[in-house]
Amino acid sequence: MRKIIHVDMDAFYASVEQRDDPSLRGRPVVVAWKGARSVVCAASYEARKFGVRSAMPALRAERLCPEAVFVPPDFTRYKAVSRQVREIFHRQTDLVEPLSLDEAYLDVTEAKSGMTVATEIARLVREQIREETQLTASAGIAPNKFLAKIASDWRKPDGQFVVPPSRVEEFLTPLPVNRIPGVGKVMEGKLTALGIHTVGDLRARPLEELQAHFGSFGQGLYNRARGVDERPVEPHQEVQQVSSEDTFVEDLPLDALGPEIARLAERTWAATERTGRVGRTVVLKLKTSQFRILTRSLTPERAPASAQELVEIAQALVQRVQLPDSTRYRLVGVGVSGFAGQDEDEVVQGELFASEAMGDH
Repeated sequence: MRKIIHVDMDAFYASVEQRDDPSLRGRPVVVAWKGARSVVCAASYEARKFGVRSAMPALRAERLCPEAVFVPPDFTRYKAVSRQVREIFHRQTDLVEPLSLDEAYLDVTEAKSGMTVATEIARLVREQIREETQLTASAGIAPNKFLAKIASDWRKPDGQFVVPPSRVEEFLTPLPVNRIPGVGKVMEGKLTALGIHTVGDLRARPLEELQAHFGSFGQGLYNRARGVDERPVEPHQEVQQVSSEDTFVEDLPLDALGPEIARLAERTWAATERTGRVGRTVVLKLKTSQFRILTRSLTPERAPASAQELVEIAQALVQRVQLPDSTRYRLVGVGVSGFAGQDEDEVVQGELFASEAMGDH
């Protein structure tokens, strides 16, 4: 039986800003670029009390919390702290699978430290993170990745929760189906239409019915409803993406790309819904009339929860393109990566950005 820990830093980007600027402590902090089309990268817990969430338009966040302090993101600092945290992980195990800058899976079945109780390992890791970075983290401990990820959100912030093998069914049964990674709003709506509201409801349905309705994803739903997840922690997992792109008949100026970006973002969202993927990193790709390729990306603290949120993030990334106004563009693409809850048989739609550096996130 594996011993898996999912560690998730608490309000990571905002917490780094509050740590480094004492005047921000205890205040509602929103990490976002300025601009009418900007989106929230992260929000402190003080800001979340007002309903501010990552991936929402910054203007809406300002309306919800007029007292919020807006801070532009500094990913160089966030990456440096992330490296510190990962070094702490590697003291316990080499089986570390980062999902993003602020979360990772650890397989501690055979820990380097010789410790045998996963809950104690998680507690030690969280203590070392606090002592060495002055930040807090939450952890979920379970026999597989799927359960550990759900558990890490159970006692946030600065807490941990364990799902022992003997209590998997008890833990899962009352949960709403949208707690299953890959079940977004569209999929939740389809399940609700079938009278499936909780994981317990889902468990009661035969595999054949789920496959008839959802194809290969039906097998994943069937397994997750029973707490089954055989995926190993993969330290060197390659980044995978779902993406869509189009080349225009006539080259367009930057300010005319909004509708095209929206259309492609909606297409990409539909593809992620079909495969049950949940991706946090949004990537915008542009190719100029001179065949110069640019990519801009953003990893908010929470994955986009709807097609509209994906559209807003992708369109906001246009503001980070610093080319002359006279530049024309012949191609645009929108991709999503940084997936959690993937099944091995899921299909990646192409490799649109595989050869591009995913900078600026």
